[in-house]
Amino acid sequence: MALKHEVEAFLSSFYEKVNVFGIFFYDDREKNRTALFDLEISRLERLEIVKSIETEDYSQGPIPDELNNGSDMWVFGKDVNGTEVYIKITLGGFNGKAICISFHKAEYPMNYPLK
Repeated sequence: MALKHEVEAFLSSFYEKVNVFGIFFYDDREKNRTALFDLEISRLERLEIVKSIETEDYSQGPIPDELNNGSDMWVFGKDVNGTEVYIKITLGGFNGKAICISFHKAEYPMNYPLK
């Protein structure tokens, strides 16, 4: 589990990177692709939800990205139209877009240690 100041530092870096380089969403994953339809939101609304993540939304991380040898992954949760949504994000590579690996309905109840 990360400390509050570590989550704040990650989010600050994440938002700075999103503002400069943008964000890439893994829409090729079935769960992510159907989430927009299931949640009745647009791609733009999804972006705004990700950009509204706050420290209190923290659930897990940092988690090493051993599959892609990328930067650490962080998990957050948000309520979207009454549904708990699981959001896994990372800073991505140097001088590239931030990445949203997961954006879908939570499969299990999430824990929020900073709430």
